[in-house]
Amino acid sequence: MPVTESTDNAPPIADLTFDDALAELQRTIAELETGGQPLERTLALHERGAALLEHCETLLRSAELRMRQLVAKPGGLETVDVTADQTVNEA
Repeated sequence: MPVTESTDNAPPIADLTFDDALAELQRTIAELETGGQPLERTLALHERGAALLEHCETLLRSAELRMRQLVAKPGGLETVDVTADQTVNEA
């Protein structure tokens, strides 16, 4: 979504992938940081940004849970720290 596009025309947040939601959140923050928008536009951007942030956090928690389940062992849970550029097998 271009920065100038209305938040009314934006896709439902629940339908966005993590990457799409994060990209939109970054654009929203950039637009808010430029300033100069009317109050109603600023409020709409802030509300959508907060919802996008919550959606991203939910998706990250879900991904973390899936990662923990992938490394579960019969005797308990083994936590493996995996950076963004690693796979589970490399950790």
